[in-house]
Formats: sequence, structure tokens, C-alpha cells
Amino acid sequence: MTSSRRNFIKGATAVGAAGAFGFGYSHTASQMLKAALAEDFPADPIFGNAAKPEFTVDLKTGKLEVNPDQTVAYTMCMGCTTVCGVRVRIDNKTQKVLRVTGNPYHVLSSDPFLPYETSVRDSFQALSRYQEKGLLSRSTACGRGNAVLDKLTSPERVKVPLKRVGPRGSEVWAPISFEQLIEEVVEGGDLFGEGHVEGLRAIRDIKTPIDPEQPEFGSKSNQLAVMAPFKDGRLRFAARFAKLSFGTVNFTGHRSYCGLSMRAGYAALLGNWKKMPHLKPDFSNSEFLMFIGTAPGNAGNPFKRQGKLIAQARSEGKLKYVVIDPVLTNSDNLAADDRSRWIPIKPNTDGALVMGMIRWILEKQRYDEKFLRQPGPVAAELAGEASWSNATHLVIVEPDHPRHGKFLRSTDLDPSIVVKKSKKGKKSKPAPALVMDVITGKAMAFNRAGPADLFYQGTLKTVDGNDIAVSSSLSLLKAEADKFSLDEYADICGIPADTIIELAREFTSHGKRAAVDTHGGTMGSNGFYNAFAIVMLNALVGNLNWKGGTSIGGGRYKEIAPGPRYNLKKFPGKVKPKGLGLGRNHLPYEKSSEYKQKVAQGKNPYPAKAPWFSLSPAMSSEYLNSALNGYPYRLKALILWSSNPLYGIAGMSTQVREKLADPKELPLIISIDPFINESNTYADYIVPDTVLYESWGWASAWGGNLTRVSTARWPVVKSDIAETAEGVRIEMESFFIAVAKRMDLPGFGEGAIKDKQGNKYALNRAEDFYLRAAANVAYAGNAVPDVSDEELSLSGVDRISAKLKQVLKAEEWRKVAYVYARGGRFENSDQAYKGAWLKYRYKKPMQIYDEYLAGARNSLTGKSYIGSPTWMQPKLADGSLLSETFSEKQWPFKVISTKSNLQSSHTIGLASLQQIHPKNGISIHVDDAAKLGISSGDQIRITTPGGSVVGAALVRHGIQPGVLGIEHGFGHRQLGARAQRMGNTLQKANRLSGYGVNINDLGFADPRRKGLSVLTDWVVGNVARQGLPARVERV
Repeated sequence: MTSSRRNFIKGATAVGAAGAFGFGYSHTASQMLKAALAEDFPADPIFGNAAKPEFTVDLKTGKLEVNPDQTVAYTMCMGCTTVCGVRVRIDNKTQKVLRVTGNPYHVLSSDPFLPYETSVRDSFQALSRYQEKGLLSRSTACGRGNAVLDKLTSPERVKVPLKRVGPRGSEVWAPISFEQLIEEVVEGGDLFGEGHVEGLRAIRDIKTPIDPEQPEFGSKSNQLAVMAPFKDGRLRFAARFAKLSFGTVNFTGHRSYCGLSMRAGYAALLGNWKKMPHLKPDFSNSEFLMFIGTAPGNAGNPFKRQGKLIAQARSEGKLKYVVIDPVLTNSDNLAADDRSRWIPIKPNTDGALVMGMIRWILEKQRYDEKFLRQPGPVAAELAGEASWSNATHLVIVEPDHPRHGKFLRSTDLDPSIVVKKSKKGKKSKPAPALVMDVITGKAMAFNRAGPADLFYQGTLKTVDGNDIAVSSSLSLLKAEADKFSLDEYADICGIPADTIIELAREFTSHGKRAAVDTHGGTMGSNGFYNAFAIVMLNALVGNLNWKGGTSIGGGRYKEIAPGPRYNLKKFPGKVKPKGLGLGRNHLPYEKSSEYKQKVAQGKNPYPAKAPWFSLSPAMSSEYLNSALNGYPYRLKALILWSSNPLYGIAGMSTQVREKLADPKELPLIISIDPFINESNTYADYIVPDTVLYESWGWASAWGGNLTRVSTARWPVVKSDIAETAEGVRIEMESFFIAVAKRMDLPGFGEGAIKDKQGNKYALNRAEDFYLRAAANVAYAGNAVPDVSDEELSLSGVDRISAKLKQVLKAEEWRKVAYVYARGGRFENSDQAYKGAWLKYRYKKPMQIYDEYLAGARNSLTGKSYIGSPTWMQPKLADGSLLSETFSEKQWPFKVISTKSNLQSSHTIGLASLQQIHPKNGISIHVDDAAKLGISSGDQIRITTPGGSVVGAALVRHGIQPGVLGIEHGFGHRQLGARAQRMGNTLQKANRLSGYGVNINDLGFADPRRKGLSVLTDWVVGNVARQGLPARVERV
């Protein structure tokens, strides 16, 4: 080959690689090119320099030969919130993880997944080419799952307890002993030469109120807050300490800035605001799916499983699906042919699209009439329906009636009906709601009536002889849908009216085998009503509990709750935390002392000093600004456990950084974290923590599982972080145990755990808790068999067998080992269905009208919320329109976040992912870019009312005009992006961790609120990160 020809091929290859990988992947392409043209040859012409396989299987006989230098262990992935089951391949000599792939027993990693009784030996064989079994039983990890093992050996890890040196945020730390750490955080003192700091012992007071004048705040123990991560398998241990032992009500995860709008939408639909359950489609058997505000392949949960099932169903089944999103993602591609379709939409207008669909569906009677007419569970069963709704229940619409917006109940019409009083301390159940029975033409209790009138509107005589106007739930939904014409809805959302009709017709053409799914794309300031409208589509076709419809999920084996072996939920001295949380949630403002005092003084009680979110759970997005504003009260200590609110909450960092740096504002900040991030850089102490395959835990599938799943997280490799003087590794569990024992708190130490017979056992180490949880899993229902010696060895569980024997009873440990050998306990797939119904059914009604929602009020205006889905424009906290304050003329663009299928906010430091996808770009439509003279790669500045960022433009057709898309997870200021000094060691900065831009730097305060705040949904308080008003310019 001539030199010129060789150079031509090199150049052509380079151009092709750059085009294929696109923005953010060019470094990877060039590295591949270098490798392809290198003169050094690998050890093997096919497998390169890869390690020898963990086992081999003879293709003729099926004989398994295990590599004695390696171990394969089944455990849990922590690459994202899906928490899939994985198999971890370990080098026995170095104890390093070589590779991570899928667990073939696990529903989130395989389809079909292996029957639980399959031996470990046979599970290895099932992955091989023997009889081509691997084609059927292939079990995978996604890109993140493969790469996340880098966390174990990351140079940015914190491995010893740290105490700040100098002012908060100065990035200088002194390594200290665990014993000093416990002494100082518990007892307090002049810890930094800045004055006395109260320790946890002084703060913990479960009897004295924070404010005697406002007793609803609860005790002084509530002045400790714990901000925790997602459900990673260890959450309930931390909650045991914070809530049930220390006694604080302020324990929260990340929901309010993750997907609260979706969860609240489902809470309204399913009538469960306390637990906020949600539904997922039965992907394998659906015929038509709509994804609105979520993008399978890039976002959603279960991330990997839904992608696989959708791909299978569109190739092998009847599935067609539509993705409605401002940005084109991996969800729709040429490989899907006509089975998938992307429809762009204006940000935060999903509700307009769906209310337009609902209007057409109701007008054309395309809804499932048989399902909706059944007023109760008995009628539904007789009609052959798997679920029921309150579509026919009558609502009081008499304008001045004291119970306006409430259901008409049997006691309203019949004086002879007496409601039974409940036990002391519990609310009495209301009398049954009434429906208009179509057979008798009379108002009857819903649980006694047959099919009922769907669109009843009229007046009825009450007990006192007065007429009362009532309407059925479905008629109220129709009234909300009729507020705008189809053309108006189309103009609002940017989707033609014909397309809205087409979607509505298609959605109602598949019986129960159509479903809609949604998630974080609804996280705008009108997110709740958008989400409520979206999920209402599932009710109109009656798909709940049906094959091919929607599922509440198969649940889990109860590890912590009173189980067949141990009760890990109750213990002597257990505290029931009481009081108002920092987020002003779960308590109506109208029950507050503030409200009552204003009324007593003859004042208008509205507005409250800040929004109250009585419908929502703990509001992590309100913790920091509420504590620093002192409303409802101030904190004395904050524990951040693997939590990074300053990075994750839109607008939070610019609001609170300055005050967090001042110990007078929040005296004690403790972080438990493997890394230093944007939030714990302001901590006073950092406690190291285990990651991934070093930790114990029990988790379950977040959704999308039709059978029961309990995933085991256990230390398959030894951590090299520091240990206590007793030889216990320092981590979240050992820290809380040590603090509790030092303070003599209940639930830890000797006698903290009881078995079924009442015998007591100690809780001194993490395994004391998690192994007994494993015993509950192993003995649930029909107990699992004992593990064999061979399986102990093949699965790597033999490395923890000594601990199993030490903690558990003689008859328990082999059964527990059987569970760990498979990475958890998983119900077999043949248990998913009962005929055309799902085995695990949601038994409560679907709420066409949510009475609880309608009974809540906005604490700034005093106005009641609407109990039906409706179209609402993005609003500020007081209900005023966002667009009135931030006009389109001044802010012509809308910024939205998208998700990467590789990177996330906590994986940005992974070396292997940095090589593939080191930075994000700012997506802008070609027409918008042309008007502004912007080309791909140009540096552009986005400015919002809260700040500005500069990043590289990515000019593309696959985005709605007027929209700027930013991939979440990039633009870190910490997490390795800045150097940290730890004693005599300088932890060098990794500039790759700081690449790109963070959309949350563009968040802003709500101008209708006083003090520190962030923009949220005006009803439930979810953080608004979608549809932020913006302008853009070329730098």
C-alpha cells in the first residue's frame, strides 16, 4: 500500500468515526482510530488482552470448568436508580472487579429470567453457547452498569473520616480517627474555634417542643434533618436511626426533585397520597404505548428492562408506540421502522395535548363504558372487570355548600344511616359515596349499586329537605376537558388537531392493551396537573390489572417488616416521629397555629409566609431554604447521606451557597459519602462510605416487574476504606450504630432485634441487620432450600459464610446463603398472570375525581384545587402565570433537561464513561440556530432569570423549535472537578468531571415567594426544571 493511499484511508476513517459518534464522542472515535492503526498486536487475535474467562463450557457435553483464579458473584448494580441484578467477576488474587454483566435470575437483567430453582452451575451453563442456551438466557448490564465498577478504585474516594480545616467550603480537610469523629459530633463543643456547637446529644430531645406557641412543629429532635439518596437497599437502616431512634420527622430522599410530579399524578389517580404508588405498562403484551414526558432508551425506570421488552415487542409482537417529547432521543430510530414515532411538543404543554385527547374520547364515546359504569368492586367483579373507578360517584357542586367538592354520601340523604365510630386515635370511615343506579334510577351507595349513570347532573333532596346540585365524576372531567376547543389545545401544545385525534383514536382502538407512561419530563411548575391528565388516559380505557395494560408491580418479599423470622421494624423504645416537616408537608396550613392566630386576630389568614404542600411527602427541595429562612423553624444539624441537593435541585446552589458557608446559619453539617460533591464541600465532617459491591442492602424493582423481586446487595469484595478500633469498616451503618450507642438510643446495641419467638439479638454491625432481613426473605412463604457446598463456592458466598454462621441460627444460614448465591429472591415468571388478569392487582378504585385533592387549598391564595385533571399553564406559587412575569418576548426560548443513556450526575467521574462521553452540548433547532448565526460547536450562552451557562451548540433537527435541550449529569464543580487537600495529601482535580453544563445552574427563585426559594409546581411542590424561560446568544 502506498503512503498516500494509507494516509487517505486514515483521513476517511477519522471523518467517518467523528460523524458516527457525534458531539461528545469524538475523543472515543480518535482513540479507536489510534488503536486500529497501532503496530502493537494484542495477546490474542480475537479476544485481545482480555482476561481469561471465568468459566468455560464444553459445547458437546455441557461440562463446566470454573476458572480457579476468578469468582463470579450475583449482587446488585448501583449505576442508576433501577438497581438491576448483576454478576460481578472478581480476580481472586487482587480482589479487583474485572467485569460486570447481568444476573440471569433477575427480572431486570434477563428476559426470560431463569427459574429460581435453577442451580448456580446451570445458571453458568445457561449463559454459554452450549445448545445455544445463551441466546435465550442472555443477561446484560447497560453501559453504566458495565462502567460503574470504576467507583471502587476512583482516586477521588474519601477513605478516612475528615474534619474541615478553616472556613466551610475551603476544600482543606484534616483526617481524624473514627473515635474523634463520634466524640465531636455527639458531644459538640468549640469544634472549630468559632464558638460552641451543639452536638447530636443536645439536639435530641423528643419531649420539648421547638416552639410552645406552635406545637405542631413537634419536638426539638426535628431540628436534625437527614437527606438521603434513592432506595439503594440501605435506606431503611438510615431511617431506623433518624426517624425511629433519634426521633426526627425530617428524613427525606430525592423524590421532590426527581419525579414527584409523576408520583403525585398517580397518587391522585390511585387515591393514595401517603404512599404515592405508580403504574407501569405491561410492555410485553401491550399493543399501543404512549410515552409522554419520558423516553425509553434514555430515561424511565426500569431503564434497561423496558428498553429490552419494548424492542422485543415491536419486533416479535404487535407493539407500536409513540414518544411525545420536545427532543428526539434513542426511543425512536430507523431500526424501529413504522413501529415507533416521535412527536415533538412544546415544553410543559403535555396536559393540553392530553386534555384535547380526553375531550375527543368523551365526545366520541371511545372510552371503556362497561368498565367506567361499575361503581364498586362487587359490580366490577360481576362485570368481569379487573379494576374499578369512581367515574359514577356523585360530587356536590352546590356553590355555597359547606361540603362543596366532596362526594355526596348516604348520610346526606338518609337520616337512619349511622357511621360507625373508629377506634381511638383513628379517623372514622365516611359513609359510602352515592351513585345514580341505572336500573332503579335512584341514588344508591356505590358498594350496593349495579352499573351507574356516567354523566349524571341534577339535584337531589338532602336530609334537611333542601335541594343539592350534584355531578358525576366523569361529567366533571368532561367539563374540564370542554374548557378549551381542540384547536385551542393544538395551538397550546404545538401538535396539530388532526394528530391529537389520531392519537386518541389509536389509543382507544386496542381495548385494554393500550397504556400511557410518564415520568420526569413533567417536572415543570404545572407538572402535577399535566401528570394527572396523562395518567387519566389509562383509566378511560380501563387497563389497570389487565394483561397488556398497566400494573402496580409484583412487589417484594418483606425483608424489614415483621417477617417469618425477625421483626426489624419494631424494637423497645421505638420513637414515633411527630410534627411538621421542614417542607411544610402532610399538614394543611389551615391546621397551623399561624393560620389560627391570624383568624383569631380578625386577619385574612392568606397568604401563608411560604407555600405549604399538604398533599406531598417529605420535600427535600424545601429543606435547605426553609431551614435557612427559619420557616417553619431552623435546623441545628444536617446529615447529608449520599445526597447532593446543590447540584440536583434547579436553582438551589445560587440560593443557599453563601448561607451554607456560614455556621451561624446552620451550626453542624455532617456528610456520609464516598466522594466530595457540590453539597458536602460545605460539611464540617465527612464520613467515608462503601459503594456498590462493598455494601450490604436489600432493594426491589422500582417498577415494571409483574412478579415479586428482592435484590440482595452484599460485600462481594473487601473495601479498603478505614476501620474502627474494633476492626469494623467505617460506613453509614457503623457511623449510625456508633452514634446511637454513644447516645444510648433505642434500636441499636444489645437486645435491639427480636426474633419471632421474642428472643433478643444485638445490632452492633451492619450484617446483624441485613442478614436477619435475608432470613425473612429466605423463609417467606415456602422457605427456600439449603445451599449446597458447591453453590457456596461457585457463587462466592463462601467468603461470607463465617458471618452467616456467626449471626444466624444453625437452621437459617444455609437458606440465607441459597438466596445470596442467586443475588436475591425472585418469583418465577409463570406467576405473573391469572388468565387475562395480572396476579398482583391494585384493589382501590381509579379516581376520575380525587376528593382529597379537591379538599386541599393553596396556602397563598386560599383557593381550593380542582379535583379532576385540567389544563393549567405554568404557574408561580401564588397561582399567577409564569408567562406574565417572564414574557415570551423577553425570554423567547424554553430550556429542558434530557437524559443520557450513559452518563448521570453521579457517574460523571467514571474513567471509562469519560472516555466515551465526556461532555454534553446544548441542543438547538436548525431554524433557531440559523436565525442567530449559530453552528454546531459554537460556544453559546443560555441566560435565564436565575443565571447563565456557556456550552457548545449542537444544531439538530430533532428538537422542537424554540427549545434548548441540555443533557443532565454534566457541569460539576466538585465530584473530582476541583482539588481537595486531605492532610498532607492533595487530591488532584480531574478536569473531565467538570466538562459540560448543568441545567440546574439555570434554575431560579420564585418571585412570588419571600426569602430563599426555588421554582416549584404550585400544587405539590416538585422542582421545576423543565420549560425554564431563557434566551440564547453566540459567544
